[in-house]
Amino acid sequence: MPAILDVEQFMADGFVKIEAAFDRELGLRCQQQLWRAVDLDPGDPATWTEPLIRVPAMATPEFAASANTEVLTAAFDALVGKAHWRPLRGMGTFVSRFPSTEAPREAGWHVEASFYDAAGPRLSLRSRGRALLMLLLYSDVGRDDAPTAIRVGSHLAVPKVLAQYGSDGAAWMSVCERVVPATENCEIVSVTGNIGDVYLCHPFVVHSGTAHRGTVPRFMAQPALEPTGELDLTAEYPSPVAVAVRRGLGEDHPV
Repeated sequence: MPAILDVEQFMADGFVKIEAAFDRELGLRCQQQLWRAVDLDPGDPATWTEPLIRVPAMATPEFAASANTEVLTAAFDALVGKAHWRPLRGMGTFVSRFPSTEAPREAGWHVEASFYDAAGPRLSLRSRGRALLMLLLYSDVGRDDAPTAIRVGSHLAVPKVLAQYGSDGAAWMSVCERVVPATENCEIVSVTGNIGDVYLCHPFVVHSGTAHRGTVPRFMAQPALEPTGELDLTAEYPSPVAVAVRRGLGEDHPV
């Protein structure tokens, strides 16, 4: 386990930042691919007319390499448990944000859905389909550059909401409608940093997009780390992800 990984902070706050988790030069090569994907001129801000552009999943060798470095895989082992996660091959959809005076699109406090069924997106207590939420920076992100906002400790409010549901879980919107108001007094941290920095977040953390008032586009991936199975809450040596869920449930709550 890398010395820079603070497991206790992860369990208490719902996230941990790993600086330089992948090489900056590798990140810049990935960024070049994103510029080609959005089909814009990086040297001509006049062409950046849309504040938000969705880019389909990027699964080139460069992106795969950035998400599977030795530092990150050691962190996955430490937070999720060895053999309990699958290597990332794709980055999911990028929500690339560009400087704009408009209100931010697709922003609002929420918990990320973990899986889908015929009725739509869902979450379950044992976090089917999502071991971690990952935020990987492919551009330098300052406070004005649309940093994702995280409510510190908000992940601890989610387990009791989900505990009343079985393995099929609960509808994503119904969970958000309960946990967002319940966490409105949490401290807020901005996901800022440099190319190559990665935030590893508990799958239940409450977060939101923000406005871009800077000058440099923000390129950030937010894939799920896929688990090999559902979260084991009764293990003799539970993972930090599971420990946080148990803390959220409380000592007297059966798991």
